[in-house]
Amino acid sequence: MAGSEAKNSGSKQSGAKKKEVKKETGLGLTNRKADNFGEWYSEVVVNSEMIEYYDISGCYILRPWAMAIWEIMQGFFDPEIKKMKIKNCYFPLFVSPGVLEKEKEHVEGFAPEVAWVTKSGKTDLEIPIAIRPTSETVMYPYYSKWIRGHRDLPLKLNQWCNVVRWEFSNPTPFIRSREFLWQEGHTAFATKEEADVEVLEILELYRRIYEEFLAVPVIKGKKSEMEKFAGGLYTTSVEAFIPNTGRGVQGATSHCLGQNFAKMFEINFENEKGEKAMVWQNSWAYSTRTIGVMVMVHGDDKGLVLPPKVASVQVIVIPVPYKDADTQGIIDACTATVNTLCEAGIRAESDFRDNYSPGWKYSHWEMKGVPLRIEIGPKDLAKKQARAARRDNGAKIDIANDNLVDEVKKLLDTVQQNLFDVAKQKRDECIEVVHTWDEFVQALNQRKMILAPWCDEEAVEADVKARTKGEMGAAKTLCSPFDQPELPEGTKCFASEKPAKKWSYWGRSY
Repeated sequence: MAGSEAKNSGSKQSGAKKKEVKKETGLGLTNRKADNFGEWYSEVVVNSEMIEYYDISGCYILRPWAMAIWEIMQGFFDPEIKKMKIKNCYFPLFVSPGVLEKEKEHVEGFAPEVAWVTKSGKTDLEIPIAIRPTSETVMYPYYSKWIRGHRDLPLKLNQWCNVVRWEFSNPTPFIRSREFLWQEGHTAFATKEEADVEVLEILELYRRIYEEFLAVPVIKGKKSEMEKFAGGLYTTSVEAFIPNTGRGVQGATSHCLGQNFAKMFEINFENEKGEKAMVWQNSWAYSTRTIGVMVMVHGDDKGLVLPPKVASVQVIVIPVPYKDADTQGIIDACTATVNTLCEAGIRAESDFRDNYSPGWKYSHWEMKGVPLRIEIGPKDLAKKQARAARRDNGAKIDIANDNLVDEVKKLLDTVQQNLFDVAKQKRDECIEVVHTWDEFVQALNQRKMILAPWCDEEAVEADVKARTKGEMGAAKTLCSPFDQPELPEGTKCFASEKPAKKWSYWGRSY
């Protein structure tokens, strides 16, 4: 992470032998975001020190710069679910075949992605063991054991863990990998009403992660029957959109499982009337995919752009000594600036490496996406000020030392809001409302996020997928937004010309 490189060295530097300053600026990206998005993205996540490629395809090392973002989101989400009386637990990574295959529709949805352990040393296992792709079938046999009466409900558990899904098509760091980190919540209630309420409460927390922390606009909605969680009753999601690729991203999901799993795993209880009843269940999750969405939305041709709320280093302070300048005085001023900001709760570091030029350091920290750079040179020292440069738009402002904390806090808030506003404007410019098939095809070819009236029939969605299949991938429903526009009487489905029942977002997706 940055802190390991940018050492707060202070006065030791003044008497040190002058080192050769590296003037090369070979930090730039070789691909532009607008020209070759896939290669640009791969470069950004590696050069910004977010990930390192691993020697097993589809697996990635999450470096501290990325893990810090995950921990900050966890630091928000975990206390919020604890307010809802949800408790953390941990279940094993391994699943027996009999349990995994108990819920037929569920296992069919995951079967192609399940990884199996077949050997112990050189000996074949008598019965292969699956590695969890998700934990419904791992956890629910024990819910059946633990839930007996209405006083045992609700049972509300969450685990922070990894899962394995052996993806074979287009692995992409954070977005689609064979192993990833997530939280998964699994809850059981006496009534459907309780389950329905929680589904939306959790979905709102996911919206807040994206919009308030990652500065990424999302749409809350319900998945179609074809796109819902395998074996569930209904699925809600927050949907993001990547303007550069014209693809939607399922940001996080909150499912009502209904009573299907309760039936399969015999999760029954005796209600207050002494009658036998089945529980109603939910499951919900968000993963490290969130980080990839943030990179795709905000990154630019200089590298990563981090929203201040999730940046492990919000401010990087860089000394800019000129020839014959009071170098020690500048270093002392940088150290004092970092200390003042840290004492005020701002995550600040300095970069005193004396074998790199200030210009090289600027490029380095821009690549890593640090929201605010503070430069202190001889003039700033004389004027008792610092110069701040914003990562999001490059704007510079001089700040008096006396107002440092207040002004930096304001700037960080401004950067956070501006990133969201710019991203929302770009997303909204990509939304196209259509009414006919011809309009739909045209908008799809223009990489739009399409809002269209739909008859809500699975056969029609399957037909849309079949008719749009090509090199770019088929179109599908992203979600039907909870915030539904007015649907005038007589409106027809764009694809079937049957009476439309709702508005739905359509497009290609990751």
